[in-house]
Amino acid sequence: MNRVPYCNHIEESLSFLAYRIEVRGGLNLLDVHLHSENFYLHFFNLLFDLKLKNLNAVDQNAAAIDLVDTENKTIIQVSSTATKSKIESTLAKDLSAYKGYSFKFISISKDASDLKTKTFANPHALAFSPTTDIFDIHALLSVINALDIDRLKSVYHFIRKELRIPVEPKNIESNLASIINILSQEDWNHSPVPHATAPFDIPKKIAHNHLDRATAMIEEYKVHHARVDTLYSEFDKQGANKSLSILNGIQKLYLEIPPATDPDARFFSVFNNVCARTQESANYTRIPGEEMELCVGILVVDAFIRCKIFKNPEGQIDANP
Repeated sequence: MNRVPYCNHIEESLSFLAYRIEVRGGLNLLDVHLHSENFYLHFFNLLFDLKLKNLNAVDQNAAAIDLVDTENKTIIQVSSTATKSKIESTLAKDLSAYKGYSFKFISISKDASDLKTKTFANPHALAFSPTTDIFDIHALLSVINALDIDRLKSVYHFIRKELRIPVEPKNIESNLASIINILSQEDWNHSPVPHATAPFDIPKKIAHNHLDRATAMIEEYKVHHARVDTLYSEFDKQGANKSLSILNGIQKLYLEIPPATDPDARFFSVFNNVCARTQESANYTRIPGEEMELCVGILVVDAFIRCKIFKNPEGQIDANP
């Protein structure tokens, strides 16, 4: 049995969840973060045969501990922040009720591999080995890749059911049209430049620009490029030239971010700024948050494909520093 499709889907789903946590956190929307606590509760129960419960559902004042398994004496912190100080501040809390427990840390959106090599103050002497007890997506995938095929399929079906967020194609179409209308009416204060798409290999462009966490979003949304192109063409036939306005606007936001910025941070900053521009527009008509983010993501990825943001691997776009 070919394991690759299962592993690939799990990796894409976990990466996409991490991207959504980071993006919505940047917008100060913590609903996905809260959902992730329960997701990782069931995920770890399945993956490691634990019996975790969400401590925050029982005790709103829980001392930085999110999940607890009293039978297996395990406590877990789920966090979108992956720093040494974050872990040490948790271990420094009053954890006397968990004497003899093991402590695990789950980084739900950031790479935590560098933390595995550090030493931590552990005043309550909890069982905690950074090498094996700090988890991020890469660490989880190592565990998942070693599963037997039946266990792998169970994890696959759980993640597929838990993380799938279906959006009706007709909603994508209408919401994209609405957001294109909204953004095209904004004053971007930017001189127009052509927006022809330069041919290139998308994975090659991702690698060329050293993108990592943004890859999941690009791969997820690139399939909508033809849909966006059709909408732009329909609007432009009406003489509105909306595509030029929006693509120039997205490029302006990209160029305003210092080139030395981490590539993934730069990508998500563009996304966050376009989301904010959409919501703050005087022409904004309310669209459900997830659907609005989806459509803005599609437009930003489309701008990436058209080489309005980030360098073309062939060096054909001079406007992108």
